[in-house]
Amino acid sequence: MNPQEARRLQQVGVAFKLEGPFFSYEEINQGNVNHTYKVNYVRDDGTGMATIKPFLMQKVNLYAFKNPIQLMENIDRVTEHIRKKRPDGLNLHFHHTADRKTYIMESDGFWRVCNYVPSVTFDSVDDIGIVRSAGEAFGDFQMVLSDFDPTQLHYTIPDFHNTRKRYETLIADLEKDPCAKAAEARAEAEWLLSVMEKACSLTDMQARGELPLRVTHNDTKINNVLFDEETHAPLLVIDLDTVMPGLVGHDFGDAIRFAANFTEEDSPDTEKTGLDLNVFWAFAEGFLSKTATVLTEREIETLAPSCFVLACELAVRFLDDYILGSPYFKTNYPEHNLVRTRCQIALAKDMLRKMDAMDAIVRASAAKYRA
Repeated sequence: MNPQEARRLQQVGVAFKLEGPFFSYEEINQGNVNHTYKVNYVRDDGTGMATIKPFLMQKVNLYAFKNPIQLMENIDRVTEHIRKKRPDGLNLHFHHTADRKTYIMESDGFWRVCNYVPSVTFDSVDDIGIVRSAGEAFGDFQMVLSDFDPTQLHYTIPDFHNTRKRYETLIADLEKDPCAKAAEARAEAEWLLSVMEKACSLTDMQARGELPLRVTHNDTKINNVLFDEETHAPLLVIDLDTVMPGLVGHDFGDAIRFAANFTEEDSPDTEKTGLDLNVFWAFAEGFLSKTATVLTEREIETLAPSCFVLACELAVRFLDDYILGSPYFKTNYPEHNLVRTRCQIALAKDMLRKMDAMDAIVRASAAKYRA
């Protein structure tokens, strides 16, 4: 145990009014940006016997998150809304300081504390049952927040899913070509530009007022769901740093784009890249089992196309980063972002081929859970 580190964690615990003596801690190697700790306190179990109460403490990197106060206000409003609706359920709870803040600011980051939930997570799965459960978890997140006014939330990442602006940025950067990489990516750029109107469909529908704003998670990877250690039942959706107003298709499409690809998102073997319809079906079933009764007919119609939209949007982001010399996405070799672009394009092309089947699955699942 590092004495200086332990002392700082104790100070954080005091600021967040954690009860009981500080006992121990362990760092959780989770991600490359933030520092996360499981911190244990001694508590009375109500019978005079000592028990260990764990908490999750995290120091969040300010370089990665530019608007920490808005970010934590979003998280606080969303989690408190869920707790009020489900006071007896298992919920995320972020602790408050004496002045009712959910954070402590420092020069290089901010601290926050929430309840620790014993659980397991999955970075990738072959178990269709777990995929369906992940769909249920993200669908339940949408459902329980369906009566929350999304305009109460900040846009902590402006235009995050504004696909048309993403395209406009790419077009401008291709024209400038600051690193002389546009020629090498000409084929990829031409294909993405050829499907621009279809890829921008969600953004355009939102602009016309055809789709309702909802509270969206915006990082719907399966590893952002906590599962029961024994039964693998879904427990909680975590990592709420990107919670913002958005469209239901943003969360559904991004989950499918990540989970239902036959290959990793940076696979150079694009011949094997494509949409696994079994995974798509499992996630869609789980998601719609929770949301079918609250989504509009227009939203249901956009779920299958949203997968294509999100694959194209990410391809545009990867390609733009490549054109600029890869300042944003972490890369392992010079062509990494171009390889990622090609993989997302291959996935998007396969989605177009399977769009009728995807739409049929969505409509059948929606009808089943609306009956």
